[in-house]
Amino acid sequence: MDWNDFLTGLALYLVLEGILPFLSPEGWRRSMSLIAGLPARQLRIFGLASMLAGVVLLAFVRSGS
Repeated sequence: MDWNDFLTGLALYLVLEGILPFLSPEGWRRSMSLIAGLPARQLRIFGLASMLAGVVLLAFVRSGS
């Protein structure tokens, strides 16, 4: 992996993160309020599941090239 791959991934992450607030600012705000009210344990579980899904997807994509 080189810096180009890392920066490409970071740029794509930023684009994806910006889609919902751009398209539906009020819906995004409501979602963030609901997420902020979740217990820490649920947030950690969601974060772990998200990281694992990302690692699996990355391994899948990298194995095909």
